[in-house]
Amino acid sequence: MTAERSAALHGEVVERDVVIVGGGPAGLSAAARLASAGLAVTILDEQPELGGQYYRRPAPAVAEQWGDHRPDGGRLIARVRAAGAECRTGHLVWGVDDDGRTLLASDAAGHPVRLRARHLVLATGAFERVFPFPGWQLPGVTTPGFAQHLAAGDHTTIGERVVLAGSGPFLLPVACSLIELGVTVVGIAEAGRPYRPSLRALGALGHPARLRELAGYVARLARARVPIWQETVVLRADGRDRVSSVTLAAAARPARPVRTVEVDALCVGYGFRPQTDLARMLGCAVRVDVASGDAVPVTDAAGRASRADVYVVGEAAGIGGVHAAKARGLAAAHDILTREVRETVPVAEVRRVASARRRLARFTALTDSLYPGPAALLATLAPALPADTMVCRCEAVRAEEIRATAAGSADGDLNATKAWSRAGMGPCQGRECGFAVAGLVRSVAPRPGAGDGESRVEVFPSRLPVRPIPLATLLELAGPDSQEGDRS
Repeated sequence: MTAERSAALHGEVVERDVVIVGGGPAGLSAAARLASAGLAVTILDEQPELGGQYYRRPAPAVAEQWGDHRPDGGRLIARVRAAGAECRTGHLVWGVDDDGRTLLASDAAGHPVRLRARHLVLATGAFERVFPFPGWQLPGVTTPGFAQHLAAGDHTTIGERVVLAGSGPFLLPVACSLIELGVTVVGIAEAGRPYRPSLRALGALGHPARLRELAGYVARLARARVPIWQETVVLRADGRDRVSSVTLAAAARPARPVRTVEVDALCVGYGFRPQTDLARMLGCAVRVDVASGDAVPVTDAAGRASRADVYVVGEAAGIGGVHAAKARGLAAAHDILTREVRETVPVAEVRRVASARRRLARFTALTDSLYPGPAALLATLAPALPADTMVCRCEAVRAEEIRATAAGSADGDLNATKAWSRAGMGPCQGRECGFAVAGLVRSVAPRPGAGDGESRVEVFPSRLPVRPIPLATLLELAGPDSQEGDRS
């Protein structure tokens, strides 16, 4: 038995200056800066290697043959390790102890670990926003993020004829990654119309780096003759053993088909949602983002939450992309250094990060204005969803059951609808279906105050454990007596 495991069994807690949850761009940026200043920093990530989704490390065989698709991520990880940060990969943070301060985690073998710090930095990232449609359970139907992970990280294709659909700029790089692997991207169905000339789009001229990036994607798609069908959504997917066709509809009339195309893979996603379970479990205040309908932690410019010892950075603080995530991680690190060691962070460094953060915030606002807001999309898509569509795949709950529950026994309450219908009660805890369930509830039982932003938080509550964990982990955490009692 290791000393650490023995300590965990006796309720001992690993103490650090800073514990960072999440090894993506924001967490890595904060860890590198804090550890280089001499603080005792531990960074936790549930994956076997640091990097998060964006800097996800390729398998050794893939890297040897194809190289590193994002070498700057590899360099950042190397800086974190060289600075002396303790890197605990394979560690899943799944809850908070009764004291409200101690993080409950499990290591790669499932053994419990308790950690506490003077400063917690939550860089828990985001998950993809999905909306169901008939046929979304078929093999070959997935999200753009998964397709990108396979293509960029593993050089594996999701199919040979692919349609990308949903909304947001992320669809473009995914299409380009697939094209590089020889995939035929049949088309991109974008729910909004961000690529039509407009006065608002001229605002992109103020962000030349991002504009060059966008132009590069558009040029590659044009060379491959990939059409972008704007104001178009998925009506349904069909196939027997695997998706073989997708029928598209006008976004304004999502029940009326406009075209059907043959495919062997379909990737649908409507952007990303901040992963805020842990922040809410720690008691951090959240607000509702009116445009997205998501719960977003309330933070100051440095990422400090309503709890003074907790920082929320990166995509967990609001969707903004990798550059914004790194700037947010550095801003939190500067604030912690000022508080913890009274170190005078060079003024030029602080100004550079603050300037980048403000500039990227303006770009995020511009992007959000060009694409349709998820809440508005939901108001259009939810009423048109066919009654027999499976919405909660974990618990096999269909749209008609959710509507009937919301209009009846749940009296329009989202969480009561969850309890009565079991939609969102499965292993994913509503990460997949929560967006759609909220839309269905609102579509049949709009409530006074809904949609006015600050007054209502219409999301599923955070629940312990944040992710499924083995029962053996809980028994081991409870101590030897409980395990002995369990065997008796």
